[in-house]
Amino acid sequence: MAPINFHILSIFPDMFEGFKKSSIISRAINNGFVTISIYDIRQFTDDKHNTTDDYQFGGGTGMVMKPEPIYYAVKYILKNCADINNTPVILLTPQGTLFSQEAAQGFSTYSDIIYICGHYTGIDERIKDLLVTHEISIGDFIVTGGEIPAMLVCDCISRCIPGVIGAQSNVESDSITSGLLEHPLYTRPRSFKGMDVPDILVNGDHNKISTWRRKESLKRTLLTRPDLLEKYPLSLSDQNLLHELQDE
Repeated sequence: MAPINFHILSIFPDMFEGFKKSSIISRAINNGFVTISIYDIRQFTDDKHNTTDDYQFGGGTGMVMKPEPIYYAVKYILKNCADINNTPVILLTPQGTLFSQEAAQGFSTYSDIIYICGHYTGIDERIKDLLVTHEISIGDFIVTGGEIPAMLVCDCISRCIPGVIGAQSNVESDSITSGLLEHPLYTRPRSFKGMDVPDILVNGDHNKISTWRRKESLKRTLLTRPDLLEKYPLSLSDQNLLHELQDE
């Protein structure tokens, strides 16, 4: 299986060094599931000051990232992509579509993905018109630049690649991936600070454990993310458990 190649454009390329060397991403790279290439946008400038931003036309506060360096960087990367006409070019921006697990699974089928990490007030609109295929937001809040969102999106997509996570069942049972929030988790010691692990989890009755976990998953979803239940295909058993919860 060929790896997914992540290509990331940034004016702060050093931010990604720790990311590439840690945890799941490091193993995914070492095992040949993904590659991550970081491109310094400043290397694609054409002036001695390596200028990547300028003032806005029409006035206004904040600088805007210039189009030329980003344009030439993306074009340079595309020349080496397996499918030039089918390579996502993602701009990380709070103006984008909210990223989701479903989107991550869709992106995990591509051979190459290009990320543009914006900074300052934003990037020149012409880059969006000429090159960007997807504008993605990680939430209704502002961070300093697109680097951390790019890491988040890379991590999420990587987890969707078969083999990156040891057991695929671990991915499928994760909160959100399964469609519901995960049930409470416990490990040793059995008692901690006067709080005990629920007896049902240590009684050895796996049917009762399964029912308890399902009920707790439904309960947590109902209380925290009721919107997920609106589109989840509830079984008759699920509906009965929800009725029990509402009666408690």
